[in-house]
Amino acid sequence: QVRLVESGGGLAQAGGSLRLSCQGSGSIFSIIGWYRQAPGKQRELVATITTSNGRTNYADAVKGRFTISPGNAPNTVFLQMNSLKPEDTATYYCHARRLITNSEVWGQGTLVSVSS
Repeated sequence: QVRLVESGGGLAQAGGSLRLSCQGSGSIFSIIGWYRQAPGKQRELVATITTSNGRTNYADAVKGRFTISPGNAPNTVFLQMNSLKPEDTATYYCHARRLITNSEVWGQGTLVSVSS
């Protein structure tokens, strides 16, 4: 079974930090990343990492504050979120593309709440 399991969400104060983790299993993934969806808004890209070369991509809103990185275990990525802002409040979803089929896989989501 192909799945992505997120952990690490929670409550933080503005200016604080949280780290999210995503563990993929059941497939080889070409790209793993994070999207987020705030109440009443569309889901948006946060950051991605290409597994073959480590190339990263960030949304402008999080550049300089968030860092996506691979874990030691295969198909594991972390999202280090620093200098959090109330507007970062959202449900964060791990997302991946399978290497062979290029099909998408989504995690169940983890809630991040930032208080001012």
